[in-house]
Amino acid sequence: MNTNPEFKYLKEFIQYRLDQYFQPDKDNQEPTIPEMSEWTLYIPDFIKEAGLDKEEKLVLLLCLSPHVQSNFLDSIIQNKLATTGDFPQLGGVRGKNFRGFLPTGETTMFLLSGINFQENKKTYDIFHSNHFFAKHQILWLEKPLEGEPKLSGKIIMSQEYVELLTQGKTNKPSFSMKFPAQVIETKMDWDDLILSDETSKQIQELHAWITHGNTLMNDWGMHKKLKPGYRVLFHGPPGTGKTLTASLLGKQTGKDVYKIDLSMVVSKFIGETEKNLSNLLAKAEKTENILFFDEADALFGKRTNVRDAHDKYANQEVSYLLQRIENYNGLVILASNLKSNIDEAFVRRFQAIIHFPLPKFSERLLLWKNAFPSKVKLHSDIDLVQLVQKYELSGAEIMNIVQYSCLCALADNKKTVYQSYIVNGIQREYQKGGRIMR
Repeated sequence: MNTNPEFKYLKEFIQYRLDQYFQPDKDNQEPTIPEMSEWTLYIPDFIKEAGLDKEEKLVLLLCLSPHVQSNFLDSIIQNKLATTGDFPQLGGVRGKNFRGFLPTGETTMFLLSGINFQENKKTYDIFHSNHFFAKHQILWLEKPLEGEPKLSGKIIMSQEYVELLTQGKTNKPSFSMKFPAQVIETKMDWDDLILSDETSKQIQELHAWITHGNTLMNDWGMHKKLKPGYRVLFHGPPGTGKTLTASLLGKQTGKDVYKIDLSMVVSKFIGETEKNLSNLLAKAEKTENILFFDEADALFGKRTNVRDAHDKYANQEVSYLLQRIENYNGLVILASNLKSNIDEAFVRRFQAIIHFPLPKFSERLLLWKNAFPSKVKLHSDIDLVQLVQKYELSGAEIMNIVQYSCLCALADNKKTVYQSYIVNGIQREYQKGGRIMR
């Protein structure tokens, strides 16, 4: 670890501060922190672009050091304090299971301020809720015991950032109350998705952003002019391919697609929805995965006229969601059956609005032809062209009918699908949607 330039610097700096305190007459020269480009840690682009100063970089290394080498801080401190005894100004605590030195806010204050305690404000700024570290949930101070100073709390780095900085990747977050989202996957390919030409063209534009967005923002310098991330609205009737399209985008670009469980995000308690969404986004944006909000009306619906306190907070909630989504680094897809259900403030900020209409005749015919398994044959009494012309169905409805028809054939111990199977299947789908079959 001492061969890593960033931790070699951290060791030298801690020694420098201790020497400065205990040997003020000694000619101590402050070490120079290496550029982030020389660090052996994996530093995400958004941290590099944040323009962290020397003190902020030092805190990042200090907090990470126990996770990299358990005795790193002890080996430095104990050598210096062997003859001086206890030194409470240095702060630090021992963990419940981890017995090494864990830095606290007091440790940070000593290292940043040295013998000039008038500079303590910098420490408080770094641990402020508005700081870059807190906003991205990279690191923060543990809440101290009642009545104890704020800086006595130990510095905590989120496990996701420990993994990201040391391994270059994070383990997939598991579904929980703090992360109410699950990865959606598909075994289908783009050839299985039948969309209109206009919709397909717009989907390719999304693919281009996922593939080249970092180049546009960073290499071409557009991060100064454009907001981070990309926001898109999928709207159209149920079963027209919105969820499948999101899954295929992830599959093609190597991104995980997290479908948000809105029932766990939306809360009747004031402030809880914002808190839930903030936790979710903070975890998701570490890897810039794709977020998919199905039936997004529940979160991003139109604001109401203020009639009571509940309406007031509901509108504040929508405003917060707008701001938070707008700062997300990755791709956010909102899906709704009706575009008109989404608040106009969100609509104005979408980079793309993509309509998923019911398939036209040619598209429905292709869906029917591709839907049946190769091991069954269609009876000669089936006229697919007539069925396509007569019944306007979505892709999902067609697949449901095909599944029903195949199960009927298997139940009759046949490998042939008959017209009656398909007609009965269509009737079932019409009944589900409250439509009358003619």
